[in-house]
Amino acid sequence: MDQKEIAGLVSVLILLLLVAVIITLFTVFVRRKNKLLEEQERTKKAFEKELSETQIEIREETLRNISWELHDNIGQLMTLAKIQAQMAKTRPETLDEVADTIGKGIHELRTLSKLINPEALKSLDLVEALSMEIERFNRLEFIKSYILVSGKQYEIDSEKEVIIFRILQEFFSNTIKHSKASNLNVEVDYKADQLVISAQDNGVGFASDADFSGIGMKNMKNRAKVIGAELDITSEKDKGTALKLNYKYNSDKLDGF
Repeated sequence: MDQKEIAGLVSVLILLLLVAVIITLFTVFVRRKNKLLEEQERTKKAFEKELSETQIEIREETLRNISWELHDNIGQLMTLAKIQAQMAKTRPETLDEVADTIGKGIHELRTLSKLINPEALKSLDLVEALSMEIERFNRLEFIKSYILVSGKQYEIDSEKEVIIFRILQEFFSNTIKHSKASNLNVEVDYKADQLVISAQDNGVGFASDADFSGIGMKNMKNRAKVIGAELDITSEKDKGTALKLNYKYNSDKLDGF
């Protein structure tokens, strides 16, 4: 075999090796691409499942609130108005009290109608929904609470706002039901690159992270993870519980959503 034949054979071998490398690289690329697409599809399905469950929970919570307000709040006002009206038969000077009680009942019904109207609820953004919750707590004297909003409000994907709202709603519910707190403070800060929400109560707190497991801690963390947010909940015995949620705006631009 002369040098030309050897050179030709080497050239062929090199060419075959390059082809093999190209095929291998292409195969690896295709596999990685398919794996990424599968992961995106799983992420999308997980988000859709979480969104669906969250919407159901919000509707259930809303119905519970409506039921409670109709029975214990508006019902009591109407009962009081009836008693006052009966008394007014012999004491006409108390008619103003009857009118005042009926007026309160009408105001409560109008406020409640916002919760019943699904179109009104859909039109609410995150700050409006949170403000409505805080206003309800104060109006019904569940707890003394306030909300502070700072920064230029950034438009976040409405479906992700629903999940953020549910995380906060669950924290509020735990505060009212379990913490024995008298104050609840909420801060919503629209920073340049992310939304930061803080909530703090002055309740009994918890001694360890294990105590959170029975009150929805796992659900709240999972929901934050689904939308790419960071959630931190800290508590100290007899010093209250604090929530901090960080959501980066560019999370809205994740592939698969």
